[in-house]
Amino acid sequence: MTPKIATVTPSLVGRCLAVMFALWVLPTAAQAEAESSLPRGHYALPESGNMVGEVYTVETREGQTLLDIAREHNVGYEEIRNANPEVSLWAPQPGTEVVIPARYILPPARREGVVINVAELRLYYYPDTADNETPRVETYPIGIGREGFNTPLGVTETTMKLKDPAWYPPESVRQEARERGDPPPEVVPPGPDNPLGQHAIMLDIPGYLIHGTNRPDGIGMRASRGCIRMMPETIEDLFSRIAVGERVNIIDMPVKVGRQGERLYVQSFESLEEQENGMGDLLEALSQLQQRDAAADIPVDYARLRQALEASSWQPVALAPQETREPEPLQWFDEVLALLPWHVQLVTRQQG
Repeated sequence: MTPKIATVTPSLVGRCLAVMFALWVLPTAAQAEAESSLPRGHYALPESGNMVGEVYTVETREGQTLLDIAREHNVGYEEIRNANPEVSLWAPQPGTEVVIPARYILPPARREGVVINVAELRLYYYPDTADNETPRVETYPIGIGREGFNTPLGVTETTMKLKDPAWYPPESVRQEARERGDPPPEVVPPGPDNPLGQHAIMLDIPGYLIHGTNRPDGIGMRASRGCIRMMPETIEDLFSRIAVGERVNIIDMPVKVGRQGERLYVQSFESLEEQENGMGDLLEALSQLQQRDAAADIPVDYARLRQALEASSWQPVALAPQETREPEPLQWFDEVLALLPWHVQLVTRQQG
C-alpha cells in the first residue's frame, strides 16, 4: 500500500511562520493562571498600550479534541485552528502541545458596554467599575452570521434579557424545513433542541440577539443566521451582569494594530486577498498610532508586516525589526581558543 504524503501548501507554511513570529515566550497554562487572579477571559485594562492576555501552551489529555481544549480555554474554532495548523482537530495524540492564542489587541472603539468585532469572531465587554476598582475588559469567542446572513454592523443597545427563551423560527427556516420534507416548527420550547440555549439578550435591531447555543462546537465560526452566539457558560456569566440599555457596538475590523511597551503588533483575521481595504486601513491605523508620543519613535519592520497579513494567523505579530546584538566582549576569545588544537592556537595568537 503506497503511503500518503501530506502536501505542505504556502498558506500553511505562512501560518506556521506567523505563529512563530507571534510566540516570543510561551508560558505554561499553570504559569498563565498564576499571573492573574481574574477569571479566564477577564483582564485589567493596561495603563498604556492596548493589549491584554498572553499566549501559552497546554498538553492534550486522553480523549480530548482540539475543540474541547478551545472551549476550556475561552477560544473559538478559527482561533485554535489557526494557532495549531498541524494538530488534529478531532483526534490529537495525548501529550500533544497545543498553543492557546489568548493575547488580544483591544478594538479601537469606545471602551463602553459591548464591542463585537465580527472579523475576529470575538466579543469584548467593558463592565462598569467602582471608583476604587481597576477598570477591566472581558472577552469571549462568538459565532456570527454565515454568508448570506451577515450580522448587521453599527451601534445599538440591549433591550431585554430572556431566561429559557422559546424560539420562533423565521420564515426562511420554516421554508428550508418544508423543502426537506420536515414539518415546519411553529415554536421550539426551551430545552436541548432550542438553538438559543438557556439565555438570550435582545438587541434594538429587530430579529437579532446575543444568545447561547445547543451546538457549542460552532462557536468561533460563521454559522448562524445573523445572531451572535456564545458558549452556554459565557452567555450565562454575561447575562447575569449586563444591563438593559447597555451600549452594543458591532464592528468589522479584519486588521488591528497594537502597542505593548516599546513594540508594535499587528493582528490579521483575513488574508490580503480577502480584505477589501485591509492595507489602507492598516496604514491609517499605523499612522494614527505612531502619531502618539509613546509610539512615535517605535520602528516597524514592513516585511514582517506583509508576512503577517498574508499568513493571517489570527495572532498578534511583532512589527519591530530584528534586534541587532552588540558585539560580545572579547573575554570569550581565550575560552574558544582553548578548544582549538595547540598548533592552531599558536598561529592564531601570532596573527593576533
